[in-house]
Amino acid sequence: MSSWRDQILKEFTPQVARLTLVADPDGLLLEEGVLEGIRERGFELIPFDDHVAFRYAYESRFRSRWDHGEETDLVVVLRSPSSDLAALPYDLLQAGRQLSFNLGDLFPNLSYPVVAALDRADLDALYEAQTRYAPGPLGDNATKEFVLRHVFEIAPELIRKPSDLLKVLLRRHYRRQRIPAVLDERLIQVLRLSGLFDDWPLERIVPDREAFFAFLQERWPAFLDRWVAREDAFHEDTPGYGLEFSGPTDLPFDHDDVRVYLDNLFFDGILQPVPHPSAESLAKSWVSMGIVHSKTLDRRRRIKGLLDSVENTIPQNDARHSDWFSFAYRWAELVALGLESDDETPEGEEDWQRVETLRPQIDSALATWVLKRYAGLISLPPIPPAMLHHIPRFLVRSLMDDPRAKVAFLLVDGLSLDQWVILRTVLGEQDARLRFHESAAFAWIPTITSVSRQAAFAGKPPLYFPASIHTTDKEPVLWTQFWVDQGLKQHEVAYAKGPGDLSAGQTGGDPDRISDLLADTRLRVVGLVVDKVDKIMHGMELGTAGMHNQVRQWARQGFLRHLLELLLDRGFLVYLASDHGNIEATGCGRPAEGAVADLRGERVRVYSDPQLRGEVKKRFPNALEWPPLGLPVDYLPLVAPDRAAFVREAERLVGHGGISVEELLVPFIQIDRRDR
Repeated sequence: MSSWRDQILKEFTPQVARLTLVADPDGLLLEEGVLEGIRERGFELIPFDDHVAFRYAYESRFRSRWDHGEETDLVVVLRSPSSDLAALPYDLLQAGRQLSFNLGDLFPNLSYPVVAALDRADLDALYEAQTRYAPGPLGDNATKEFVLRHVFEIAPELIRKPSDLLKVLLRRHYRRQRIPAVLDERLIQVLRLSGLFDDWPLERIVPDREAFFAFLQERWPAFLDRWVAREDAFHEDTPGYGLEFSGPTDLPFDHDDVRVYLDNLFFDGILQPVPHPSAESLAKSWVSMGIVHSKTLDRRRRIKGLLDSVENTIPQNDARHSDWFSFAYRWAELVALGLESDDETPEGEEDWQRVETLRPQIDSALATWVLKRYAGLISLPPIPPAMLHHIPRFLVRSLMDDPRAKVAFLLVDGLSLDQWVILRTVLGEQDARLRFHESAAFAWIPTITSVSRQAAFAGKPPLYFPASIHTTDKEPVLWTQFWVDQGLKQHEVAYAKGPGDLSAGQTGGDPDRISDLLADTRLRVVGLVVDKVDKIMHGMELGTAGMHNQVRQWARQGFLRHLLELLLDRGFLVYLASDHGNIEATGCGRPAEGAVADLRGERVRVYSDPQLRGEVKKRFPNALEWPPLGLPVDYLPLVAPDRAAFVREAERLVGHGGISVEELLVPFIQIDRRDR
């Protein structure tokens, strides 16, 4: 077998049995490539996680079709640790064939707990290494080192000097690799035993991406001083750097294995340039990218670096969803920086033209990928979240890890990733103690509030709330019900929605009223909706540039900083997300459909009858008839093509509902403070 997936996919032959029951304790069928392979063979899949939710989906989407003589191949997946299919309902056991898959069968010579801790995306490299090197039975530590070496390219015994360690950590954290805690612990243990890194804060910088880059950031000025002095007058114990992290002051940034990463770190905004008294003399040196020069020069240099990076990293058809997360942040940085620029020189115009040329390439790549892979995201495990409805189940882990923990889920309605970049900058200026652990999530298609935001609070796909899919009135009920199902009491859960400004007298909106809500000491989970950005968007007449200016002004008013301060002071773990983003779109004509559309948005129309949708599509042949993936069967979106909108031709607006990086990939951020 060329891949571990082949051992699974060979069992799925169409029309052998219309119902297949699979015991899958290790979540192998929920890996993106396996899901894609199963769907390509004509099978549909439903995880059996919740008895009531499963029964609803099974009866409404499959039993009814079978009763009408339609043939479909259905896979029901049970993720019980016991692998006991007897937990499934009797009528399913009578009707379906039964299969079972587990990691022990795929990797018989490796320690099961170690392999089980891996992200399923890492099994490819492990399976190849197992095939190539054919290890005999390995214990826990031997398996950990085998995985570190062959999956993550980390050989602990070869890390003998600072540049070796920095190379390993730069590769790991720049790529956003998710390495299980058991492997990090083994790596740290081996490094400690070597005695070579006794003064390094390994327990902080090895597992924590933000801590590692903060460690580098505070040592960059010391390196510049040493670079200028060429070590003649530099002393490592020179005071004045205000280091938060222990360890050596002087790091070998000029080593070839380290220096190769630095351009991208500064271009991507991961590291920030610093002022230096020798800036002018260093302007033509390789270190100049990390030194503040003039605002115009620094911005132009960064835009060019990001342009090159974006052009070379557009994800391909076989990319994983995490590749799109990394790319979306890079694109967001470029868009935010470009719209901030007032560079009207020919060089500046040329740079922005490159941005405009990239947009259709990116939109096309995402549309192709979405048609191939998006359906598989819905059923992925929620840790880490891939889609918005995974977030509540991810938050459950925070509560279960610490019975005293309190969690706040803050949803900023309509906030795109490029607008989050603006918020992050302003918040950092307002409170330097804030730390942002950044990730992303896919919104629901169509990218509208009643679908996507409601899924984020319900903790389940829109399929399961058909009665409220055209409104958000049921959000408080869905949010509370989710947490009651997890074992919390109703009085331990709260939900509030507000406009997001500091004006008095607006119910639920200003921080004083939120403070009253949070005063209840019994409260453990709170969901908060801030809809100010969405209101700005729907009144915007100045395009994306106007959106950025308005979002920046709103952030500077201090509402969000004050709200975060309130939550953190009250001891909450704070997570921020959005339900959808927004783009600047141009009208392609308004459908003359009368009242037949259930939803008449600018970027999407929704119909309950496929024939009605088909008639409208005839006028807009490039529009996409989106299938009801995870949606009620009679919820049929027609998505506007490219960056078009269903409004008067040539009319320009800022809207949402479609499929673009800016609309579909949204921020998911954990926010804390250095003093916690």
